[in-house]
Amino acid sequence: MKKIITLITVIAAFLTSSFNSSAQFRYGAMVGVDLTTLRFNQNLFDIDKSVGYNAGVQCEMMFPGIGFGINFGLQYQQRGATLHMGQKEIWASQGIGTKRSYLHYAAVPINLRFKWTRMNGLEDIVAPYAFGGPMFGFLVGHSKNPALEYAGADLGLQAGIGFEIMKRWQVEGGYMWGMTYALKTKLLEDFVARNRGWSLRVVRYF
Repeated sequence: MKKIITLITVIAAFLTSSFNSSAQFRYGAMVGVDLTTLRFNQNLFDIDKSVGYNAGVQCEMMFPGIGFGINFGLQYQQRGATLHMGQKEIWASQGIGTKRSYLHYAAVPINLRFKWTRMNGLEDIVAPYAFGGPMFGFLVGHSKNPALEYAGADLGLQAGIGFEIMKRWQVEGGYMWGMTYALKTKLLEDFVARNRGWSLRVVRYF
């Protein structure tokens, strides 16, 4: 986890020092909802998706005239799913049935983005954009489930599209693929799960 934090700090410092003189920088408040699940490496029981939420600060740095830039920030995210572990005797015998598994993260996304800015003035009203990049998550809390062990950090990749409205508001949707395991079962050490989820967010820039 310390290596990930150091990497994020170095990247942020490099981007700020390298591009601040020529790029347009701004920040704003972000809120959103997620539809998340936990994707296990084997299909042993049913899993129901869960509705979560997120909020935080988002920063954007765009290069004038070319439409390319980056965005990064700090978010609180609630992820998880409902696990029907009682469908297997190995957990039913311990009195473990259907469990809602919530995972709470402090997440740091770092995305490349392209915004269409040459549309004969239409971009002042609405401008579409696309984004993608890594997301670093640090587990700050989780629901109690004696059958599970949780990883302290999570690495994901996300991609999506959005629209900027009146140069102040952004509405975007995307999908996140977990690259590292988020949790595993204690009795079956090789039975691990990764985060997956759709997101819908609204950003208001100052």
